[in-house]
Amino acid sequence: MRYCVAILIAWAAANAAPFSHKVHLKLVSDCTQCHAAAQSSTRPEDNLLPAKTSCASCHKEGEVTIPAPPPTLVAHFSHSFHLKMGNVAPILAAAIDKKDYLSDPGDIRRHLDTRNACEACHRGLEESDAVSKINMPQMADCLVCHNQIENPFSCEKCHAKTANLKPASHVPGFQDMHNKKSVSKVGCAVCHGREFRCLGCH
Repeated sequence: MRYCVAILIAWAAANAAPFSHKVHLKLVSDCTQCHAAAQSSTRPEDNLLPAKTSCASCHKEGEVTIPAPPPTLVAHFSHSFHLKMGNVAPILAAAIDKKDYLSDPGDIRRHLDTRNACEACHRGLEESDAVSKINMPQMADCLVCHNQIENPFSCEKCHAKTANLKPASHVPGFQDMHNKKSVSKVGCAVCHGREFRCLGCH
């Protein structure tokens, strides 16, 4: 019986409707109404998803399934500290405008005219019907302020020593196989910094 219940719970979680921030942001005035733990969170492994009690005012018991938080490659991060800084959206926008952003910003810039501190890094939620990586901070966001890049030593300021951070393209022989035409130097800057030179590896 316990096995059947576990299967039903797993099936319900897998088949639950994707969560729509687009709908829910119209019902609350502040992100921390649902993500209350974010204000005091000092570790990336903290569970910042809403408690079931947050959903209880609108949803019936058992109607909502809250999944486990997704895994992260970040080992050191404090939401509490960053929220105390206030809205960093203007800082990120300025970096993009000055071409100092260490990645292709895509459509990030259009989301940075926000007064909501959370939405500076968790962008596009007001349009999101399903949470995805697009709504999560990009490494280039962090590097606007944390810009002392000395690969691989500076990686450990945010990531665990055991984290596998190499892109899929960095297979054995990568240094010999790629050429100037096949590699976008913009893509290298996120890990290697803007001062990166080919001779740093070759």
